[in-house]
Amino acid sequence: MSDQPRDDSEDEFRDMLRAFLSGNSEIDPSKLASAAGLPSDPAAVQQLMAQLQNAMQASADGVNWDAARTQAEQIAGTASLAVTDQTRAALDQALHVATLWLDEVTSLSDSAVAPRLLTRAEWATATIPVWTQLAEPVAVSISDALTSVLRDQAPEEMAGMIAGASQMMRNLGGTLFAMQLGQIVGQLSKEVVSGGDVGIPLLEEGQAALVPQNIAEFGDGLDIPVEEVQLYLAIRELAHARLFRHARWLRLHVISSITEFAKGITIDTERLEELASGFDPSNPEELRDAMASGALIPPKTEQQLHALARLETTLALIEGWVDVVTAQASSRLPRWNAIAETVRRRRATGGPAESAFGSLIGLELRPRRLRDAAALWQQVTDAVGQEKRDALWSHPDLVPTSADLDEPGALVARLLAPAPEPDEMDQALEDLLRSEESKGTDSSSDSSPSSSDSSPSSDDEDQPPAV
Repeated sequence: MSDQPRDDSEDEFRDMLRAFLSGNSEIDPSKLASAAGLPSDPAAVQQLMAQLQNAMQASADGVNWDAARTQAEQIAGTASLAVTDQTRAALDQALHVATLWLDEVTSLSDSAVAPRLLTRAEWATATIPVWTQLAEPVAVSISDALTSVLRDQAPEEMAGMIAGASQMMRNLGGTLFAMQLGQIVGQLSKEVVSGGDVGIPLLEEGQAALVPQNIAEFGDGLDIPVEEVQLYLAIRELAHARLFRHARWLRLHVISSITEFAKGITIDTERLEELASGFDPSNPEELRDAMASGALIPPKTEQQLHALARLETTLALIEGWVDVVTAQASSRLPRWNAIAETVRRRRATGGPAESAFGSLIGLELRPRRLRDAAALWQQVTDAVGQEKRDALWSHPDLVPTSADLDEPGALVARLLAPAPEPDEMDQALEDLLRSEESKGTDSSSDSSPSSSDSSPSSDDEDQPPAV
């Protein structure tokens, strides 16, 4: 009996949504597709309606990330070109030469996992798990906030209906968010040239990957031989992969730092309430614009700003190290500097899809202090060499800090300083350990039988064995 009102409310709400999804409502489905960041063509509208119907019928409570993967793969698959044998042979050769040149300028070993050549669709499929992991905290916050606001803003006669279908509302909100993320990842697949192009480790096990179709478009208009462009980008990608393979703690550190930052994001419910109270069914794009612009995410707290500064420092140090190592390894290329400058400008601005992702989760992935980090790594290389430079990545406590970016000379001075003399306590401990080790050695030699002792005498041979 107690469950009956809730069940009736949920059924009533489901019937209302079903009427909407069948087109019998005030909201134009094509405009809702636009609000989700999708094209307004019939195929996109049909896909959106199907995903929302699945969300409505889902028993699980949460974000349906399959919608993001499907959307990303569909967009990436549009005009996605297969890798030809000729292109594969050229890039395999570039990767081989890049490996040899990197061996000369870094002590970090090559990855045991072979590099991959990916189509746009394959890149989207391979990287969508990390994108959804980064975005999930914000997606959950938006879904919960949307449900809460709709419940508070609903007319009294609909309050029971909304309250009885809160899980369904979260699923619908999560699906809309997931499809918007899928749209962004699908667009990113048309912009990136490699696995590490956006600065974060998107592939497992420090694997390198190139996107040949996008590399070809990157080289258009540079007036540089395509072989040089391919080789430079291969060096850069392999350097990125070597770093993450060597510093195995680094990938988890970067991803966990981003997700922890995202978990601290709260949704501006007042702004969401304004949207809900003044929502125009004929203009659902208003909600999309609010989500895509980051208007629902309030200004960062002081704690978040500190966390963001640490994350930006880490990303800058990664990119700065890659820049320095790539510059050293590619110095044989006649136009390497022109390619490097193009990459730097591209990294500084980012593409439209990456900017959209930053607005969606409230976090830009472009490090602002990239040039400072590159200058620091160059000074360290000049002062102590590549082996000691690369050793700084062996443990999180050794990696340079933001203060080192401000004063790289101080870091260089510390690296050049002789090892400190042990204090009295350290010296006493060392003497004690040596003494114990010496006693152990003496005791071992005293207890070992000599060759004469170990040889049985004639008398011993006549004696019966001891019992």
